Amino acid sequence: MFAGDLISGSIPFLHLNDTVGKALQEMSDFHVAHLPVVEEDKYLGLISEEDLLDSNETSELNTLKNLFITPFVRQGDFFLLAVKTAKELQLSVVPVITEQLELLGVIGEEDLFRQLALFTGIEEGGALIVLEMQKSAYSAGELNRLIESNDAYITQLNSYFDSHSQLLIISIRINKTEVSDILATLQRHEYFVKYYYGEELYQNELQSNYSHLMNYLNI
Repeated sequence: MFAGDLISGSIPFLHLNDTVGKALQEMSDFHVAHLPVVEEDKYLGLISEEDLLDSNETSELNTLKNLFITPFVRQGDFFLLAVKTAKELQLSVVPVITEQLELLGVIGEEDLFRQLALFTGIEEGGALIVLEMQKSAYSAGELNRLIESNDAYITQLNSYFDSHSQLLIISIRINKTEVSDILATLQRHEYFVKYYYGEELYQNELQSNYSHLMNYLNI
């Protein structure tokens, strides 16, 4: 999925002759904290609600150009670049531009989250297992072999490095919901299962710890 495919058809643009008051009202109406500013379809930058609240409501945006920031993705960029941009800059919208710097529109947070959920398979059936390990211990081939030995297969696999724990976190989406046999196999091969979700009633210390955590979080 490309960034250009996720452009919102409703979130408006601002113009240099718009007032701070109008910009704040537009942000309130569309539940965003940023809006793009254009001049003859050329992308000039984003203005934030935080900066607008510190300005006179009757001032025009052309007096606030020094407050514009200029993040963007191009229409042909993979959507994960928009996710990365939104996360790094804490944006409520991500502008999408052409090669000629014309603003095509913006991608809202909800659309990014929805596409991210589809990409990671969160809404698909099956179980989720999260492992924690040293980088040197990771072998996609071995994980695949162990899971297939229990008549299942991996439908999605993602990983990231946790800088706090200095460990690799592996999330595995599996096509079946009963994972007690898979968990037993992984634990037998000394994999640390950080979290799992399935539909079986597999009770062990891991599940007990998870239940205690959910109670603590009041979920």
